[in-house]
Amino acid sequence: MSGFTLPGALGRYARPVRISRPTRDQLALAMAVAGPLAVAAALTPLRTHVAGTNLALILVVVVVAVSANGHRGAGVLAALSSALWFDFFLTRPYERFTISSGDEITTALLLLAVGLAVSQLAARARRLKVVTVTEADHLARIHETARLAQKAASADAVVTHVRDQLIDLLALDGCRFEYGTLLGHPPGLEEDGEVITARGARWDVERHGWPRGQEIELRAVGKGHYYGRFMLRPRPGEVVPLQARLVAVTLAGQAGAALAEAGEGAVRED
Repeated sequence: MSGFTLPGALGRYARPVRISRPTRDQLALAMAVAGPLAVAAALTPLRTHVAGTNLALILVVVVVAVSANGHRGAGVLAALSSALWFDFFLTRPYERFTISSGDEITTALLLLAVGLAVSQLAARARRLKVVTVTEADHLARIHETARLAQKAASADAVVTHVRDQLIDLLALDGCRFEYGTLLGHPPGLEEDGEVITARGARWDVERHGWPRGQEIELRAVGKGHYYGRFMLRPRPGEVVPLQARLVAVTLAGQAGAALAEAGEGAVRED
């Protein structure tokens, strides 16, 4: 199943699931229309020798293929297209959008119903697979950072590691760490994974992406004290799921714990 694209190697860390929507969606929609048409037309030599129900099952396979490799809308369109071209090419009177047999009407309706159901199931299975893969990746990131914190010769190594992880995890253009400075009031990524603007309002990241043209503050806290902050530079329009943002907060906390363990100077919140 290839309903999603996961950059990088999963064996170490995979980057956030980033789907190239326009290209894949356009191809899926094109296949949803052209696939059933081509297959139904190719089956016309068999229509007088093979039962209509068997021909309909072949078209269901087309719906499954489109649904598995596209998105839900493409699967629905493939189901509708399959029922339409089944009627046109494979039921009497042939090559007309009319069905004279009650059994063939039933078959066409069942083809549509099964196709719609399959498209929904394929979409759900694809989402579950994405969730499973990303959860495994997130756990790997947290585990690797914890292991580094135990073995690293300095807290700086942990901070550098976390900074690199944040760039990858959140698909950032860049990130830097400011030791012990909490100047100004930039938007902040909070412990609950939400973003709070400089005015104290909650920003809807899921709808609008990161705030544009601004760095985002992610504080490193250890043993109840602030040791610095990661300044995130997001890509314009990038939408990062809540789960990834929560992992980012956890990684920043691991950096803060490493700084606290090393006895770095803590600062008070402004």
